[in-house]
Amino acid sequence: MSDSSTRRPAVGVRDVAALARVSPTTVSNALSGNRPVSSSTRERVVWAVEQLGYRPNISAQNLRGRRTGLIGVAVPEIDVPYFAELIRHVVDASRQRGYTVLIDQTEGRLEAERFVLNGMNPGMVDGILFSPLSVDRTECETRRDRTPLVLLGERVSGHGVDHVAIDNVAAAADATNHLIRRGCHRIAAIGYQESHGGGTAPQRTQGYRTALRAADLTFDPVLVRHTDRYHRRDGEQAMMELLDSSGDPDAVFCYSDLLALGAIHALHDRGLRVPEDVAVIGIDDIDEGRYSTPTLTTVAPDKVAIANAAVELLFDQIAGTAQAPRQVVAPHTVEVRRSA
Repeated sequence: MSDSSTRRPAVGVRDVAALARVSPTTVSNALSGNRPVSSSTRERVVWAVEQLGYRPNISAQNLRGRRTGLIGVAVPEIDVPYFAELIRHVVDASRQRGYTVLIDQTEGRLEAERFVLNGMNPGMVDGILFSPLSVDRTECETRRDRTPLVLLGERVSGHGVDHVAIDNVAAAADATNHLIRRGCHRIAAIGYQESHGGGTAPQRTQGYRTALRAADLTFDPVLVRHTDRYHRRDGEQAMMELLDSSGDPDAVFCYSDLLALGAIHALHDRGLRVPEDVAVIGIDDIDEGRYSTPTLTTVAPDKVAIANAAVELLFDQIAGTAQAPRQVVAPHTVEVRRSA
């Protein structure tokens, strides 16, 4: 049995402050977001917290500040790898500020998304990161609930709410241009969806068509396939439809990596080689794509940058230091692997 006299004394905020060479108040502000601190100062505080194993007394802080110490993350499907990987980075960024993350799955249902917009029950969380599918711009910008909110993705356009996303038009153009530079001329697109809100699918279609036009390639509607969702089975079915049509593509741009993996599966089933017969590129850079056969060429959003920017915007709102709603565009790159 351990004796109380041998126990290590509890690490306090003053210990963290001493190691980080800042004041105890600065430590509290860096972890809670109550007041802005520089990125270099926050990094020193986080390093000191990790070195000392300091655990903030969130309960005491919440009683003083009337906060829960929780933020919510609401996404359509938590088992979609892109969202799972993004949430992991959100958890990391939130933990550095002494916060815990609650995760909600909306399945894109309107009533579930309205529940999120209404604050996920008053006082349950201090702020919400939200990737919507069904609610429109007006509902987001006219919500009555005052819980801090940051939108992720491009399903809802407008400038009345803090928003973090990649440039989907540019990302789709970059994917298509990669296939064009490879010598492809009959480039199909899988993942089109109708949207009246300037959502992800129309933007990616716009980028696809822009790249074709710049290369003097004819846009052929036969080569564009609609999918209800962005799952593997949707990609497989759309690829089968393309092969059964008169499209005869030599390359396919898929609006997500899961669609691309489903398309590759269909091509293999039909005895076609990837990329020799049909090249395939996706978007998302999910971990599974690094281990598929062949490995998947993809447009890689900077998920760490998206998570950090979204959490930063949210904590600015929580601390009351946010100004006008901000729109952050995260970087992306084309990761070239064997499928294209």
